[in-house]
Amino acid sequence: MSGEPRDLAEVIESLREASERGLIDGDALVMLEGVLAVADMQVRDIMVPRSQMVFVDRDAPPEKLVERVVESGHSRFPVIGEDRDEIVGILLAKDLLRLQAAGDEPFEIREYMRPAVFVPESKRLNVLLKEFRRSHNHIAMVVDEYGGVCGLVTIEDVIEQIVGEIDDEHDVEEDLMIRRESPREFTVRALTPVGEFNEFFGTAFTDEEYDTIGGLLMQEFGRLPRRGETIRIGELEFRILRADRRRIDLLRVVAPRDLAGPAPDDIGR
Repeated sequence: MSGEPRDLAEVIESLREASERGLIDGDALVMLEGVLAVADMQVRDIMVPRSQMVFVDRDAPPEKLVERVVESGHSRFPVIGEDRDEIVGILLAKDLLRLQAAGDEPFEIREYMRPAVFVPESKRLNVLLKEFRRSHNHIAMVVDEYGGVCGLVTIEDVIEQIVGEIDDEHDVEEDLMIRRESPREFTVRALTPVGEFNEFFGTAFTDEEYDTIGGLLMQEFGRLPRRGETIRIGELEFRILRADRRRIDLLRVVAPRDLAGPAPDDIGR
């Protein structure tokens, strides 16, 4: 390409040519393209839609709050009042640790809720990232043109558009396909071959149409599911721990009874 770039497409093409010549490494190129993409994206492009948000109820007893937090694996939760249209605050999972220290003292959720931040779904991601950094807030509720809550977005969602998928507490080693978390709960990579999954869990899922357990789940959902969605197939419950707009990545599998399968560090090594 000769001369100076005339538009964003030519800027990206110039960066790719620089990468091909070894002036920019592959990881740097991906991040640079991500930075340029973020400037042209809106909150609605990456938000978790309202139908897939995990809420906690302001009036729920402490044991229900803990159960909800453990089941979802998230760290921040919108708190609802009378109904899902009323977001009264944000609860951080770490604040529930106070339940252990409080002993018999009543836990009052209102004392620990953080204020909820609301942003329009049309807000540019680069602007939102600046606001997140300035306010030290990591989650925002997304509202539509009528002021109704239509989703949520986190700082991690924005950063992942730049640097790619961020590993979290659910991650398993690269060469590990199934990891035992408890006698009944397992973290499973979506790329686990159906045959290997069947052998471990004693199931008989077919691999005629799909080779991996992630492909089988997409067939059962009838679409690409989002993080936090749950489906039951036979006796097993599957929860999507991580997924993007192209694929499923990580699952939580809950069995109806204790499984005596291989040791947790043996699967897929």
